[in-house]
Amino acid sequence: MKYSRFKEITDRYSQLSVAVIGDYCLDRYLEIDPSRTELSIETGLEVFNVNNVRSQPGGCGTVLSNLIALGCANLFPVGFAGKDGEGYELLMALKADKSVNLKYFLQTSERRTFTYCKPLVMNDSGVPRELNRFDSKNWIKTPESVQMELAASITQLAHQVDVIVLLGQVDHAETGVLCGRVLDALCQVRTDNPELLIIADSRSGFAHFPNVCLKMNRGEFLSMINASEELLMPELMKQITILSDQRDQGVFVSLSEDGIAGAFPGVDAAHVAGLPCGDEIDVVGAGDAVMANLALALASNASTVEAMRIAMVAASIVVRQLGTTGVASRNDIAPLLKGLDE
Repeated sequence: MKYSRFKEITDRYSQLSVAVIGDYCLDRYLEIDPSRTELSIETGLEVFNVNNVRSQPGGCGTVLSNLIALGCANLFPVGFAGKDGEGYELLMALKADKSVNLKYFLQTSERRTFTYCKPLVMNDSGVPRELNRFDSKNWIKTPESVQMELAASITQLAHQVDVIVLLGQVDHAETGVLCGRVLDALCQVRTDNPELLIIADSRSGFAHFPNVCLKMNRGEFLSMINASEELLMPELMKQITILSDQRDQGVFVSLSEDGIAGAFPGVDAAHVAGLPCGDEIDVVGAGDAVMANLALALASNASTVEAMRIAMVAASIVVRQLGTTGVASRNDIAPLLKGLDE
């Protein structure tokens, strides 16, 4: 892709308003100094001494961070955090950038803040070793009152934004943001605004989602079309085209090292190869970077292939950022697009 075309697409990003709706969490990193390991006098167990604590928005927050890095200046997160210490950290992290408007983000005592706590042993090699995570999640259904407040926010926002990004991060049904009343509100938004770009990614599937543009990984796609085995690329592309035509919406399938494939109704699926990433990679956040770049590029009149090329470069940058949930900026992406002309 020529730089002039990339600039033409990305210069529009600052003019877009984006609602990012779904499961926000706190990514908390505990950096452990292995040279200071001790034994507990009380238990005799090994003690890990934490040298540094880093916190940043995760889940939907990672998509948001990528949108900020890409220069989007009008961002509306819609989700919830608990009235707990992790919730305070998450809110502080979200409000750190002036492009983020927290008017529609809910802090409630009826939920705990979804948290991934990641202990990292910091080695001299520069490649941190992650130990078992400590996760904090909600295990009961999202209260009706919380759902209603979020649904009302979505209804208010629908006419203020150019793009809606949906991200379902929870594994346990009905415990996150994208459930019940919220999905009902999104279905109404879809009906009332048929031309509005809404793009969704959900690790628990799309069974109750409105009919929107979908982004998923290969396994999720094969499950969605009830395929019993892996598909070779020509058949995979054919099935993506069929699903897009059936749904009358865009469909994008991330293929890990094989890149990404996608289609819009009436057009055969296209494929963009992945970029070499080196030996040491960390895939955390790569899918969110793809999501953010697809959303902004498509909303800025990029073609399907152009949007996927930009998204693949962003993913290749993120996976090389070890021990953190990475992002890719426009300045990061531009040099790597050289030589990838169609």
